[in-house]
Amino acid sequence: MENLEKTEHLNTLFSFYGKLLTDKQIAYYTNYYHLDLSLQEIATLFNVSRNAVHSQLKSVENILLNFEDKLKLVETNQKRIKILDLMEATKDLKYIEDLRKLDE
Repeated sequence: MENLEKTEHLNTLFSFYGKLLTDKQIAYYTNYYHLDLSLQEIATLFNVSRNAVHSQLKSVENILLNFEDKLKLVETNQKRIKILDLMEATKDLKYIEDLRKLDE
């Protein structure tokens, strides 16, 4: 996965699962991915080593991927959007059944 795609994917996961992270994990993540601070800048800000920030970010990445692997909220949401777009484009109500199946 390319860097931009990876960041986009992580940001999507964060929007769904971010509230499940600790305050420190949220702070490191938002400083790195949203505010575009370097690892060193974050380390200085929190008075920790650069390696500690790197480890924490890798941990957050794994946690977010694990949440999605188990809960599949992002995947289900993307399926819903696709079905709703098809329904809107075709005005075909048969897609309502597809939406109901997602809830099972």
